[in-house]
Amino acid sequence: MSAKNNTASNAGASRAPRGRGPMGMGRPTEKARDFKGTMIKLGHYLSAYKLSIAVVLLFAIASTAASIIGPKILGRATTNLFEGVVAQIAGTGGIDFGYIGNILLQVLILYTASSAFSFIQGWVMARVANDLTYRFRRNIDEKISRMPLRYFDGTNHGEVLSRITNDVDAITHSLNQSLTQTITSVVTVLGVLVMMLSINWLMTLVTLVVLPLSIGIVSIVIKHSQIYFAQQQEYLGHVNGHVEEMYGGHEVVRAFNGEARSIQQFGEINDKLYSSAWKSQFISGMMMPIMTFVGNLVYVVVCILGGWLAIRKAITVGDIQAFIQYVRSFTHPIAQFANIVNVLQQTAAAAERVFEFLEEPEEIPDTAKPVQLAQASGQVEFRHVHFGYTLDKTIINDFSALVEPGRKIAIVGPTGAGKTTMVKLLMRFYDVSSGAILVDGYDIRDFRRQDLRRQFAMVLQDTWLFNGTIMENIRYGRPDASDDEVVAAAKAAHVDHFIRTLPEGYAMELNEETSNISEGQKQLLTIARAILANPSMLILDEATSSVDTRTEILIQRAMDHLMLGRTSFIIAHRLSTIRDADLILVMREGDIVEQGKHTELLERGGFYAELYNSQFEAAPAATTG
Repeated sequence: MSAKNNTASNAGASRAPRGRGPMGMGRPTEKARDFKGTMIKLGHYLSAYKLSIAVVLLFAIASTAASIIGPKILGRATTNLFEGVVAQIAGTGGIDFGYIGNILLQVLILYTASSAFSFIQGWVMARVANDLTYRFRRNIDEKISRMPLRYFDGTNHGEVLSRITNDVDAITHSLNQSLTQTITSVVTVLGVLVMMLSINWLMTLVTLVVLPLSIGIVSIVIKHSQIYFAQQQEYLGHVNGHVEEMYGGHEVVRAFNGEARSIQQFGEINDKLYSSAWKSQFISGMMMPIMTFVGNLVYVVVCILGGWLAIRKAITVGDIQAFIQYVRSFTHPIAQFANIVNVLQQTAAAAERVFEFLEEPEEIPDTAKPVQLAQASGQVEFRHVHFGYTLDKTIINDFSALVEPGRKIAIVGPTGAGKTTMVKLLMRFYDVSSGAILVDGYDIRDFRRQDLRRQFAMVLQDTWLFNGTIMENIRYGRPDASDDEVVAAAKAAHVDHFIRTLPEGYAMELNEETSNISEGQKQLLTIARAILANPSMLILDEATSSVDTRTEILIQRAMDHLMLGRTSFIIAHRLSTIRDADLILVMREGDIVEQGKHTELLERGGFYAELYNSQFEAAPAATTG
C-alpha cells in the first residue's frame, strides 16, 4: 500500500451541495418561457395516438354536425305550428300534427346520434389521456434511473415528486378536456356560421361583430392569467417539497420543537400558492361571464332585427327561432374556446416543467465495450485523483493509494475531510475530475455501472429497508437467491434468531417507516443482505454508534464475518473500532496527511493521535464525522 501527499486545498464540506430548501428552490417563474416549443413537444408525444385522435376528430365532427342540423329542422316545425295556428284562427286550415311529429322524430334521431358519437369520442379520448399519463410517468421513472446523483443532491425531492404527480396530472387532465372541446368548438363555430348564412346574411353579419370583441377579451385575459398559472405550478412544487421534507423528518422536527417553524414555513409557501392560484382562477374565471355578457348583447340585437325582418316577411318565425338557437351555439363555443386557450396556458406551464426534467443532462453513458469481470479480486488503486462537486472548488487533491485484495482499509478524518466523497467516487456515483480509480487494473469508467456496483456491497450507518417482508428485504442483495440462501445469510449475520422470534418470522411485513423493528435489528438485516450479495469488496460506514453494547457486539461479529477475505473500506467515526485495520488513511481537507497502522500513528503523535485522544476528552477538540 502506498499513498502520496500533496498540498492541501481549502476544501469545503466533502459532501454534495445540500438540496435547496422549499423557501429557496428554483427561481421564480413568470410564465411558460416557450409556449410554442412546449406545445410542439407535447404534440410530438400525441403523435403516437394519430389513429385514436382521428377517431375522436371524426366522431366529434359527426356529433357536432348532428346537433347543428337539429335547430334548422326544428325551425320547420315551429313555422308549421305558427302558420297552422294563424290558419286555424282565420278558419282556413289547421295544424298538421303528422308533419310536426315526423320532424320531431327526425330531431330525436339526430340528437340521439349526437349523444352516442359524443360518448364514443369521450371514451377514446379518456384512453388516450390515461395512456399519455402512463407514458409520461414511465419516462420520468426511467429518466430518474439515468440521472446523476449530482442532480438529486442539488434538487429538493418534493420538487421531483411534484413533476411526476401534479404536473403530469395537470397535462393529461387539461388535454382530456381541451382537445375534444377544441375540436367541437371549431366545428360548431364553422357549422353554425354556415347554417346562419343559409338563414339570413344580414343577421349573420350582426352576429359576427362578436368575433373581434371576443378576440380582444381573450388576448387580455390570457396575457394576465398565463403568469399566475405558471406560478401556481411552481409553488405547488414548493409545497410538496416542504411537506415531503417535514414528513420524512417528523421525528426530528418534534424532538427539536420545530413544529411552529415548520408551520410558519408552510404558511408562507402556501400563501404564495394561494395568491397565485386565486389570481389565475379569478382572471380565467372572468372569461365566461364576460363572453356570456357579450353573447347576450348580440342575442338582444338579433331578436330585435329578427322581429323587424319577420314583420317585413323577409324571414319566417321558425327561422328566427332556429337563428336564435344558432346565436347561442355560436357565442358559447367562442367563450369555451377562449377558456380552452386559458387552460392550455396551465398545460404549457406543467408540460414545460416535465420536459425540463426529461431534458436534464444524464449520466455519462457506459462505454460501448465494457470490461467484463465475473468476480474481481479486490485490488483498488486511486491514481492522482482530483475531484470537486463544483468546477471552482476542488476538495480531493491528487489522491493516490493502492489497496491490495483482502485488506481492511480505514478512512478517518474530521467532517469535511473527503471520506464519504471517496466512497461516492469509488461507486461511481460521481466521476473524478481528473486522474483515475482502478479495480483489478481496469479504470472503473471502463465498466458498466451496474457491473461495477455488483462487485461492491455497502453497509451504511443510515440503514435502508423498504415496505415488504424481511425475506424480501434480505433478498434485495441478490434477487435470484433461494429461501435457504437467505436464511444462511441471516445466520451469518447473527440475525436469524431474532427473526424467528417474530410472530411471522421471515414473512413479517416491515411497515413503510420500518419502525416496527429496532435500529440494531435493521443494521443486522442490511449486513445479511450484503452477505447474501457475496461481493468482492465492501464499503462500511460504522453502524454501531446508535445501538446498545450487546447489539454492537453482534453487529461487529457479523461485520467481521462479512469482511473476511474481502477488500473492505471502512469509514470510521469512532477510532477505537478500527484498531485492527491493515492500514489507516488519515484524511484532512481532501488529502492523505498520514497513513499506517493504529499503533504506529499513535506513536507519531500527529493528526491521527490528536483525533484519537479527542474522543476521551470532556470537550472534544475535533469531531470525527
